[in-house]
Amino acid sequence: MGNKSNGLNAAKRLKNKRKRFRWHDANYVRRTLHLKEKSDPLRGSSQARGIVIEKRQLEAKQPNSALRKCVLVQLIKNGKQVTAFCPKDGAIKKIDEHDEVIIECIGGAQGRSPGDLPGVRWKVIKVNDQSLDALVRGKIEKGRR
Repeated sequence: MGNKSNGLNAAKRLKNKRKRFRWHDANYVRRTLHLKEKSDPLRGSSQARGIVIEKRQLEAKQPNSALRKCVLVQLIKNGKQVTAFCPKDGAIKKIDEHDEVIIECIGGAQGRSPGDLPGVRWKVIKVNDQSLDALVRGKIEKGRR
């Protein structure tokens, strides 16, 4: 047997040991100190509202070769700037600078960026309170603000 406590009054020592060694687990530390919420520009919420600062095209990672259409968004709640992907063909044409957009997580592994776009973790879902999907499909016209 190793150096694990055993005997009549061992429970307290075992409990304290377990408490101490939990801090070696990276996931426990992140969860306990709320590090994910602190580092997240959206502060743990699923969606956020922001203003489009500029349109930009990002190159896809190897082995793909494409210019992915993205927008630089400044969040209203805390002023942080994030890059958001514009899904669907021709969606970037429906978004202008200074438009108000709502972004949400794209949903890669562990909240990271998915696929071939390095560092892009969000996508645009609404423009000026109208669904980007409906705008692209031509179901609705873009409203004047």
